[in-house]
Amino acid sequence: MSTIIFEPLHPDVLPPERATAHSAGYDLSAYLDARSVRVFADGAPIDRPTERRGGKSVLVLKAGERALVPLGFRARLPIGIEAQVRPRSGTSLKTDIVIANAPGTIDADYPEEWCVPVRHGGSRELVITHGERIAQMVLSRHEVLGFTLGEVRPTTDRAGGFGSTGTGQPPK
Repeated sequence: MSTIIFEPLHPDVLPPERATAHSAGYDLSAYLDARSVRVFADGAPIDRPTERRGGKSVLVLKAGERALVPLGFRARLPIGIEAQVRPRSGTSLKTDIVIANAPGTIDADYPEEWCVPVRHGGSRELVITHGERIAQMVLSRHEVLGFTLGEVRPTTDRAGGFGSTGTGQPPK
């Protein structure tokens, strides 16, 4: 059985966990203690320091802002496995956090700190708190295939444009 190599970047960071034995996703939590976060405001990146509220570090986003929320660890996935970063059902329903490129992919050879790209999808101030579960990752196997030069011809009734199953007429 393959494992994921986990490297905490801070002493209090724990590996992502599944909430139940049958959960497909591993919860991903924001690591915001005493640091700056890359925020994109009006398309320009800035490093925004976290604030202290209620004794915890928080990231405050204005409507429409995007950010790369750090998770406080690096990880090495087995070859042939990708981590798909997705919204958590409850978070999506209860907050204005939108995972900016869901599902996003983290490749087996990505060597940097894992982050979650989020966008503030509401109109009021959005506060993300240190330790808050903001997304989930689902592990998926994938194939790597080469390309061969050749002609591609219709092989089914499927014709008629992107995403179309066609009109039911046979291909010409």
